[in-house]
Amino acid sequence: MSVATDTKSKKVTTYVFGEMKQRGEKISMLTSYDYSLAKIVDGAGVDAILVGDSASNVMAGWETTLPITLDQMIYHGASVVRAVKRALVVVDLPFGTYQGNSKEALSSAIRIMKETGADAIKIEGGSEILESVERILSAGIPVMGHLGLTPQSIHKFGTYTVRAKSAEEADKLLSDALLLEKAGCFAIVLEKIPAQLATKVAQSVKIPIIGIGAGHGVDGQVLVLHDMLGITNEFSPRFLRRYHHLYEEISGAVENYVKDVKSVDFPNEKEQY
Repeated sequence: MSVATDTKSKKVTTYVFGEMKQRGEKISMLTSYDYSLAKIVDGAGVDAILVGDSASNVMAGWETTLPITLDQMIYHGASVVRAVKRALVVVDLPFGTYQGNSKEALSSAIRIMKETGADAIKIEGGSEILESVERILSAGIPVMGHLGLTPQSIHKFGTYTVRAKSAEEADKLLSDALLLEKAGCFAIVLEKIPAQLATKVAQSVKIPIIGIGAGHGVDGQVLVLHDMLGITNEFSPRFLRRYHHLYEEISGAVENYVKDVKSVDFPNEKEQY
């Protein structure tokens, strides 16, 4: 068996994440929220799948990530885990399930791990949620951090603009990354920050740094699947590369179906019993 084939078939774990950084192999990560698409994404060879609270936006139609509940995240997480054979599956802790209460944070993380079968959880924030991170880690639950633009704090920021452009905010972000690494996080997502800063963070820590809108100097990339496939066509940030335009394709397919039903072209003689 070739090395490439072996790498593609090997189950990705948090340990494998660390190995990938050490050997300089970039980590590919995408979101998924349901069984059918997660099966395709995993089969295509992605290294990690994030069951993101972005499900609040792309699956439920909310403007922010805040409304999605722990029960709903567990539903999405379990759906994805049942589809996945190789990728590392990480589930977001949703807003209100860990902030300011480390006991609740641990309880939320345990529920996700027990009821979804996921490999790890992701949590937003730095020093302000460090106690929750440490408590979750003390139970043996792997934690992925998330710094920079943290969508659960959108009402505090008031905008989705690039974060950590000031020296003060950049210094805090680097300090928080070091704190999360020291606490025991196995990886950190950096969202929408200057590429130069993201590269500096990636070089300052030994754990993998996954970027979304953070340039190519980090250890891997993550995108929202529905954005990357062009299902959501109204969202076009600079960091997004669309690999397909499914909105147009699906719209065309549905229009053709409606036309065929109306004209009694579907079903034809071969499509009935």
